[in-house]
Amino acid sequence: MAPRSRRRRHKKPPSSVVSTIVTPPADVTSVPLTLSKPGPSIDALGFFSLENNVPGLSQLILQKLNMKSYEEYKLVVDGGTPVSGFGFRCPQEMFQKMEDTFRFCAHCRVLPSGLPDTKVLRHCKRMSYPGYPPSGYPPFPGYPPAGQESSFPPPGQYPYPSGFPPKGGGAYPPAPSGGYPGSGGYPAPGGYPTPGGYPGAPQPGGAPSYPGVPPGQGFGAPPGGAGYPGYPQPPSQSYGGGPAQVPLPGGFPGGQPSQYPGGQAPYPSQISTESFSSYPVFSPVSLDYSSDPAAVTQGTQGTIHPAANFDAMKDAEILRKAMKGFGTDEQAIVDVVANRSNDQRQKIKAAFKTMYGKDLIKDLKSELSGNMEELILALFMPPTYYDAWSLRNAMQGAGTQERVLIEILCTRTNQEIREIVRCYQSEFGRDLEKDIRSDTSGHFERLLVSMCQGNRDENQTVNHQMAQEDAQRLYQAGEGKLGTDESCFNMILATRSFPQLRATMEAYSRMANRDLLASVSREFSGYIESGLKTILQCALNRPAFFAERLYYSMKGAGTDDSTLVRIVVTRSEVDLVQIKQMFTQMYQKTLGTMIASDTSGDYRKLLLGIVGQ
Repeated sequence: MAPRSRRRRHKKPPSSVVSTIVTPPADVTSVPLTLSKPGPSIDALGFFSLENNVPGLSQLILQKLNMKSYEEYKLVVDGGTPVSGFGFRCPQEMFQKMEDTFRFCAHCRVLPSGLPDTKVLRHCKRMSYPGYPPSGYPPFPGYPPAGQESSFPPPGQYPYPSGFPPKGGGAYPPAPSGGYPGSGGYPAPGGYPTPGGYPGAPQPGGAPSYPGVPPGQGFGAPPGGAGYPGYPQPPSQSYGGGPAQVPLPGGFPGGQPSQYPGGQAPYPSQISTESFSSYPVFSPVSLDYSSDPAAVTQGTQGTIHPAANFDAMKDAEILRKAMKGFGTDEQAIVDVVANRSNDQRQKIKAAFKTMYGKDLIKDLKSELSGNMEELILALFMPPTYYDAWSLRNAMQGAGTQERVLIEILCTRTNQEIREIVRCYQSEFGRDLEKDIRSDTSGHFERLLVSMCQGNRDENQTVNHQMAQEDAQRLYQAGEGKLGTDESCFNMILATRSFPQLRATMEAYSRMANRDLLASVSREFSGYIESGLKTILQCALNRPAFFAERLYYSMKGAGTDDSTLVRIVVTRSEVDLVQIKQMFTQMYQKTLGTMIASDTSGDYRKLLLGIVGQ
């Protein structure tokens, strides 16, 4: 009987028992959490289960998305709230920011030191940085140099050594001499729209190239006319009347070695300051600079030119007939408005009141509506007043349109900003700086306050030694330390001239082996990131910045008509020709084609008339 009993004890359990066996929780959570798609669903993200695995990470993600709760994120994903309300241009940009935050070390499983900041995650020793085992994202192109793969950072040290880069241009990075050698570039930051990176951005290991791109902001403007009832007197120049931007040479002066941060400063005779008077531009556009860098021959860059044989009284009569009686002849209004300069429109407005004793603006508002009304009224506003009105409208009422503040204050010249501040006070009885302080906060507030002072250096001379020093300071304020010294970025980007900033971006690219725009994306988030990047983008290629803004105003479902109208109107007599060319180069379609597909009716006709289609 014993053998039979032994067989019973060793009988295999039923197959149903096997299916109930589960793996230990430790094995389940050892898989790193990653985003496999740029736009995950709510279930894929799993905020609540994520919080159980990595305490604090879900709140960190919400913080970086400028959101206060999980419910706000769900509304955005479900389409109930636009992503623009949280500082993003499109959902892809929001998901990219989320993915950047989501990249944490699967081995650590917790936020190092408990600090809710992605820069802490970035400095984790086990992440894939030069010198460490590749466990995540690949190293940057061309980095580390051949034969020095493990030299920096030294294994086991965390965070970055404070002495980097080595003093005196030691073994890493190799000190350059003469001109910059060309090399492959660091890829554009995630979510960045242009297929090949931002036009004009300096590439690591080499100086930036500007193929056929006019790097300048030297945008001409017709002189303002006399003041007219209801509006302040226009400034002596229109948009973009600032100094021309001058490109840098292909590298530092030939035969002269660059000094890396911490190295011995060059002798005074080695310090090079150069100014340049000519540079390549887009064909067929040609720039004609006078002795004043701010002056550009009228009409060389804008799509709107003063009409020949202009007769203000005749145009006023045409507009009167178009609005008289039953209905409105919108086509007659389009034919007049789209073919007159802003100065001529002001004269038409004055002639209309003289001839009929009526206000043209009030008559137009009563006859038009919607986007057509907004576009017509914008065209009849003097440039300075329109900027001041746009700023007031962006801060009036509930909420603030931060991107409007960035677009205007971070792209205008000193003279334009000072005129805007005076107009804002005289027309609305308010102080622009006080309104900015009450509607914004933190580092973003400080950046905008710096911008509305209108004190940026506009000297066109480039100091290469200062560029090297500024590049070192920016590196040590961001990538070279744990945390970010925001005031250092604010000081340099708010005070240096655009040609000087371009030189600084070149020096930074050589020193840190990555693009300064990418570093700003890594160190900042939200509107302060957008503001700083706007300054750098305008220093590199102002038309490309506005081309990007136009593209995203029409991309996807719906159209941001206010942005579309504002940029088309304000750049129509400045550099809209260059913006159109950059738009085609960046997105492989013409601006007119995209406008035609996103608008309709007389609104479309007038927009196409302005852009020259």
